[in-house]
Amino acid sequence: MENSHDRRQSPLYKKSEQIFKLTHALIEIIPHDNEFLQETCSKFMMEDAMMISAKISGAEAVDLYDIKMENAAIIRKCARELYVRAGSLRFEEDIKDKEYIELLRNEIDEFRLLFIDWVASFDQWNYIIDRWGLFNPPGVSAHDKDPDDDIPFNPKDFFEGMNLDDPEEE
Repeated sequence: MENSHDRRQSPLYKKSEQIFKLTHALIEIIPHDNEFLQETCSKFMMEDAMMISAKISGAEAVDLYDIKMENAAIIRKCARELYVRAGSLRFEEDIKDKEYIELLRNEIDEFRLLFIDWVASFDQWNYIIDRWGLFNPPGVSAHDKDPDDDIPFNPKDFFEGMNLDDPEEE
């Protein structure tokens, strides 16, 4: 497994950092006296931008397909909301430096292309069945029988010398 430093060197993670920096710059040009934009855009845009990098790290820290896909879904949601919120700022008269808006949206478009390849790299054979049915690999259903259920397990084989019938035994 890659360490945290290696993950931060990936093109996807680097792009997420660029998105964060551009989002921060865009937030700075929103007039501070415009309470509506500060509450509706600034706060949520920064949350989305921060969440993208955090969820990339979360996905890279695990090997299980369903957990990676869950993180990927959150990343997609945050990136799409950030794209839409930034786009909505084009129509605000209070915002003067609108080139930040297009810069951010272009970075998100580039991120999306990297994201597609990143998700395609997930190991579909390393999974636990998602019983909610959202993040199973292709061909796996939430109703499928778990093949691990057929593996015989006798706890006494692993805890020799312990009386497993006695709750006081440690």
